[in-house]
Amino acid sequence: MDFFLSAAYAQAGAPAQPSLMAQLLPLLLLGVLFYFMLIRPQMKRNKEHRELVGGLSKGDEIVSSGGLAGRVTDVGEVYLTLEIAEGTEVKVQKAAVAQVLPKGTLKSL
Repeated sequence: MDFFLSAAYAQAGAPAQPSLMAQLLPLLLLGVLFYFMLIRPQMKRNKEHRELVGGLSKGDEIVSSGGLAGRVTDVGEVYLTLEIAEGTEVKVQKAAVAQVLPKGTLKSL
């Protein structure tokens, strides 16, 4: 019957709680890491793309994100007209422009 009875031992005090700063420091470091590794580079790429699209003009040779290569014949507010072959024009969203090619590149394709 002794195993049902346990000796009463004095319990130690509750372990010391880490300070609020020690609890928040890992989260803060993680937030800073995410900013410099993910958010900031993405913002930089978006800014470069906005500048690229904003600088488009008639006669520029581009490649769209879908792989279409052609010469810009008209630039609108949201869309641009792309001549992909003689007499063949398509409308493409400005946001779909992936790259501006150097002049004369289409002749070599």
